[in-house]
Amino acid sequence: MGDSLHRLAAAAGIVRQYVTLTGETVEVPDDAVRGILKAMGIACGDDAETETSLASLEPVAFGPFAVPDDVRCHMPEWLRDGRCWGVTCQLYGLRSARNWGIGDFEDLGRFAEVAAAAGADFLGVNPLHALLFAAPGGCSPFWPSHRRYLNPMYIAVDRVPGAERLGDALELPDSVREGDLVDYAAVRGYKRRALERLFRMFETDGDDALRADFLSFVAEEGESLYLHALFEALSETMVAEGREATWPSWPEAYRSPAEAAVKAFADESHDLIMFHCFLQWIAFQQLGVAQDRARAAGMRIGLYLDFAVGVAPDGSATWSDRALVISGVRIGAPPDYFNAAGQDWGLAPVSPTVLAERRFRPIRESIDSVLAHAGALRIDHAMSLYRLFWIAHGFSAGEGAYVRYPFADMVRTIAEVSQARHAIMIGEDLGIVPDGFRAAMHAADIQSYRVLFFEKDGDYFLPAQAYPREALACVTTHDTQTFAGWWSGHDLATRAGIGMLSAASLPGEFQGRAHERRRLLGLLEAHGLLPPDLIPVMHAEAEPDATPPESLTVAVHRFIARTPSRLVAVSAEDLVGAVDQVNIPGTVDEHPNWRRKLGALLEGIAGHPLFVAVTAALAEERPRR
Repeated sequence: MGDSLHRLAAAAGIVRQYVTLTGETVEVPDDAVRGILKAMGIACGDDAETETSLASLEPVAFGPFAVPDDVRCHMPEWLRDGRCWGVTCQLYGLRSARNWGIGDFEDLGRFAEVAAAAGADFLGVNPLHALLFAAPGGCSPFWPSHRRYLNPMYIAVDRVPGAERLGDALELPDSVREGDLVDYAAVRGYKRRALERLFRMFETDGDDALRADFLSFVAEEGESLYLHALFEALSETMVAEGREATWPSWPEAYRSPAEAAVKAFADESHDLIMFHCFLQWIAFQQLGVAQDRARAAGMRIGLYLDFAVGVAPDGSATWSDRALVISGVRIGAPPDYFNAAGQDWGLAPVSPTVLAERRFRPIRESIDSVLAHAGALRIDHAMSLYRLFWIAHGFSAGEGAYVRYPFADMVRTIAEVSQARHAIMIGEDLGIVPDGFRAAMHAADIQSYRVLFFEKDGDYFLPAQAYPREALACVTTHDTQTFAGWWSGHDLATRAGIGMLSAASLPGEFQGRAHERRRLLGLLEAHGLLPPDLIPVMHAEAEPDATPPESLTVAVHRFIARTPSRLVAVSAEDLVGAVDQVNIPGTVDEHPNWRRKLGALLEGIAGHPLFVAVTAALAEERPRR
């Protein structure tokens, strides 16, 4: 049985062994392999059944890392031998005097203008994919309901056609706008009511040219948009009836768009479906305006968007197209930097076989939609182009296995969209990276993703010249501590407070961080960047201040700017000295992930002392030619 099972697994693309970050070889249990095969719909009971399945498998060209010479992503001539820098932010976290308690597309356009004036060539944001509009509590941007469509929560209500006629409806309590955390439920309620009124006015007496544009958008998006809007309408209706927003909890008659009950609902709910189409039209329009403003302000790239690695198993994409995803498994990651026990992301994997059968059209269309209003794209967990870590239901992350994807075809698809949209591609290649993967990315002009705190040789930080040219380099990300949080050890205290570190281990963790701080200062000294007042700290002759001095934050960003990497990004959190991190991987409710607002108003951020100092240093190191 073992040999036939292993041959079947290999034919299905399941990799039974993998190497961890520590160099340990892990053997995937046979039961876990069987669980994945069954989820794929491949029978593997006894030897005879397994051999029958093996004979009937449709071959998929998984292939090696070889990428054809003509498969390359877009790279503008000015950047091929040049360098630039930009800012990254969490859109929901932008504060402004006019927004509705959550950052919106108007804020995005304004922040792009501020960053451009400081010398930035791009503004990166969290994934903007559609989430469950009827369940605003599920706010992780990496848990998309549909990757092709946008989150209506980011609509700037006061910029929607007809908003000037809303009057008092534009008012909302100061507590919603001024709180330190986004109150998604409250914001959704206010926006939902105002947007519905605007839609009604648009339907009855809206501008004829705009109405024609809306109808053209609906026609061009076709069945995909219709099914997404139908799902959203059903989801809202189910919630109003006391049910969940997700389709697996609905009555059986509503769990597929092909059901008669769903078609009857669609006939009765035309206006509600069109309302959700209207939200997508407005969102795409406003995102396009933000990109236009970024480019007009001088940015050579403009918006730098993010593409999540998968979709929620119970959202719009899986309801609309059940055959495209594999139920019965979730994707995650084996032990890595973020979680020693591995990670279970809970997302649904796309079927490699169905992707190949459809000539990769689903991935092509989703990425093309995201790139309609962007100059660059970050592919979350870029190793998914080659393999994804699948975990069968009933098994832990430690019992998962890698499943391979048709790498050359996946890269070709991305490259074709990149060239058509003139967009730079960045592959987030953190964690366990297969040998040869980064070389293949380089060959295809997909830029690597390098984070200061992970770029080490043993315990020591790598020098600037060790960074690859074909990369985006940064100090921190949304999944790491902020620089101020790292320097003070606030991240360690936070992790201990939620049980991710034991109280007994905390003194040792702080001691280790003290050594790490000194090694960072040594790195800066070696590059002629160490602020003189920190020399005693480097030699352990003085205790550091809890808050990193401005000179240190500037020096660290000067270091990252001096790397050969084409792109350098600085987070908005580090530009205002935030200590709390955006997201702690491995947590759900233990930490306010994806809710924290930026500690500065957009109207005043250009004058924030740290923003001024760091962006001036970046502009000096990487001037816009």
